[in-house]
Amino acid sequence: MTRILLIRHGTTDLLGRVLYGRTPGIFLNAEGRIQADKLAAALMTRYTLSKIVSSPLERAVQTAEPIASSARIAITLDDGITEIDSGSWTGKTFSDLSTLDEWQRYNRRRSLTRPPGGETMMNVQSRSWQALQRMIGDSDSNTIAVVSHGDVIRGLLLLFLGMSIDHIHRLEIAPASMTDVAIGPYGPIVNCVNQIFY
Repeated sequence: MTRILLIRHGTTDLLGRVLYGRTPGIFLNAEGRIQADKLAAALMTRYTLSKIVSSPLERAVQTAEPIASSARIAITLDDGITEIDSGSWTGKTFSDLSTLDEWQRYNRRRSLTRPPGGETMMNVQSRSWQALQRMIGDSDSNTIAVVSHGDVIRGLLLLFLGMSIDHIHRLEIAPASMTDVAIGPYGPIVNCVNQIFY
């Protein structure tokens, strides 16, 4: 059995204000760096990590760095767990998006809609699950920290729990939170969701 620790990156200055998606150059702010440090300290008291995998986006890598430093393990980057492609909505404020009918439909029916020019949640689920399966197959030991993004983690949890993609807003995944999932011969077991250490 392999334990997967799904970790959302820490807070940034644009969090909750702008849909920054895959925009490069978005870094943790001071609060986010404190969150990442506290997360790393908490993980070291609870787990022995065998591998640390991060989305290639800077905010995820910055969250992974204190974990890697504490565990003395190098970070592996994996595009399979990167942020959802938000297409032409990338860079728009949530206040601007909230006036769009298409945005309202997207948040009501994620199973049937996608951002203009972006990817579907089903695609996010598929690529991120394939990435986890590669990590498990490549790992000789038991606990892998995976630093990713809110909707990627929600998508995986919906898959593991057999829930509709349309229920994505029923799951809270806070910045620098940890969700513990065990992957065994009979499928995933969700041990805890959205654990916060700050």
